Amino acid sequence: MPEILGSSSPRGTNGRIEITRDEVAHLASLARIDLDDAELDHLAPQLSVILESVASLSEVAAGDIPPTSHALPLTNVFREDVVVPGLTPEQALSGAPEVEEQRFSVPRILGEEA
Repeated sequence: MPEILGSSSPRGTNGRIEITRDEVAHLASLARIDLDDAELDHLAPQLSVILESVASLSEVAAGDIPPTSHALPLTNVFREDVVVPGLTPEQALSGAPEVEEQRFSVPRILGEEA
């Protein structure tokens, strides 16, 4: 079974993270994706570039910078959730064209089998 990809993945002789054709085939089988030989050969170098890009992001992050989700602090802009009296059934149904047992009555759109 191939090695788990990530920071412990082997680096090639040029310092690049390389993913092999067999690893791509294994990932494709896990994802239930059927790839032919040409697609495996085409995707291996592309996935290597993606892994290198992700690895370069981990090199940029400094330990003295706290993780943030936004550059500026955000606050909740919603109003307070206050319970207020709602409409009575009669008020809610007052504009309805047809009412049946305190519910809106609408024409059936499905056949009799529903």
